[in-house]
Amino acid sequence: MPTLNWIGKEKVQTHHLDVPYRVMEHGYGFTHDDGEQFNPVDSGNKIIYGDNLEALKSLLPIYEGKVDCIYIDPPYNTGNEQWVYNDNVNHPKIKRWLGQVVGKESEDLSRHDKWLCMMYPRLQLLKQLLSHTGVIFISINYFEDSSLKLICDEIFGRGNFISQLAVINNPKGRSDDKYIATAHESILIYRKSDKVITYGFDAEEKITKRYNKKDDNGLYREIDLRKTGSNDTRKARPNMFYPFFWSEKNQQLVLDKENLNDCIEILPIKNSETDGCWRWGKDTAQKKLDRLYARYMPNKKQWSVFERDYLEGRDDVKPTTVWDFKDVNSERGTEIFKNLGFKTEDFPNPKPVGTIERVLTVATKSNPDAIILDSFAGSGTTAHAALNLNKQDGGNRKFILVELEDYANTVTTERVKRVIQGYGEGDNFVEGTGGNFNFYTLGQSLLDDERNLNIEMPIDAVCSYIWYTETNTAYANNTQLLPLLGVYDNTAYYLNYIPNKVTTLDRNFLKNIDIKKSQYVIYADNCLLAKELMQKYNIVFKKIPRDISQF
Repeated sequence: MPTLNWIGKEKVQTHHLDVPYRVMEHGYGFTHDDGEQFNPVDSGNKIIYGDNLEALKSLLPIYEGKVDCIYIDPPYNTGNEQWVYNDNVNHPKIKRWLGQVVGKESEDLSRHDKWLCMMYPRLQLLKQLLSHTGVIFISINYFEDSSLKLICDEIFGRGNFISQLAVINNPKGRSDDKYIATAHESILIYRKSDKVITYGFDAEEKITKRYNKKDDNGLYREIDLRKTGSNDTRKARPNMFYPFFWSEKNQQLVLDKENLNDCIEILPIKNSETDGCWRWGKDTAQKKLDRLYARYMPNKKQWSVFERDYLEGRDDVKPTTVWDFKDVNSERGTEIFKNLGFKTEDFPNPKPVGTIERVLTVATKSNPDAIILDSFAGSGTTAHAALNLNKQDGGNRKFILVELEDYANTVTTERVKRVIQGYGEGDNFVEGTGGNFNFYTLGQSLLDDERNLNIEMPIDAVCSYIWYTETNTAYANNTQLLPLLGVYDNTAYYLNYIPNKVTTLDRNFLKNIDIKKSQYVIYADNCLLAKELMQKYNIVFKKIPRDISQF
């Protein structure tokens, strides 16, 4: 498989493993009825202010493998540094990070090298967070779409590429383009595994007009049964090459001409020199024969078989790769942003809510409890879209937003508050969606520069970290059971840790163990137990901080 190389790649390929684990510090809760409040609210919705690389690492102990849909709109790397959303990867924090991770080489990086160095470890962590049935959508334009495709192939696997959408966000095209006016941007879609499930859109006029034929069963569209595109030859799919037989006299299509005379044999001919193949195998064709018919095509001077694809009975319609809906137009994004009471200079070019609502529909239509993550939150459109869908279908989708810039407070979070409580005045008032969220910042690192446990860390954060490194599951926050962390897979885990004190695993500690399991993993500063005793009771000693793993 082709891979992409750039200056600094070898320094960032495994950097996600070295990102420090920082504890998320609760700022305030927010509800529809009470607004801001000091205590956390009962909500899975989170807005996190901080570096998204560190925030993604902090989410792992709770959310690894649990996020159903990821949507990100990273910097397009156009070279634009004139507005609030720095689009040239020259944010001071990013530049400082590049210097630390890549080293002196970072001084010679092109902006494309910097962009790739920035994206690679973030995509690695996003993959870890994505569930096995989850999907990631990435908005991008032509500046980096080819590079993004290659690194996503490398990280997610080329076989997990689903599609690349063309979102017509500027139908007239950009007037300042030199040769061809760009009318679209792209969305790359990848899955975590082949267990993914996606959904279609509700049938609307733009889609239903394709169903322009009618019979006694209702409206339908005509689809050629001959396969087109990749693997569309007899050689590639020999089992899909077989004859149909059409009787013009009886207007009957069959797979066995035994009882029919004067039949026309119809084969999936690609051209005069190449045999093609059908989209269905023979068994499927036999089961759906009543939906098939034959028609002569004068332009090709040959017969073919067509499927009647009926509109009635469809709950939704499969999306195409071109999204030219009115609600994905960039002007709609700006219009809604202004209606929320913001100014254009607060955040130029916010994403249209319609674009992300459609993304979330594809990924979560039949999963109203989905967890949705946006680690380049920008103006907060993803939360807006999730709240809208919840109001429409009564769902309980949860959103997690991460934003690095200072407008995380003034724009991102403020927008979500207005959407929840309602906005506008008089006849233009838009009713709130309801909902709530908790606001967080990133605190100190769990481990200090010398890899000792930070004594200022709350004990539940230490427990959560160690439990996750051992079991790869979320900690149940049972600190009242300490020193017992918990039991997993018939192994009991203990943490004998007291800040500013030296703890010891000895016989006195063993006297406090009152559960019988096949193995015991015990963290402490020192161990005074004999090797034979530890082997007898299947005790594994892990020294603090030496044996605390990084992830």
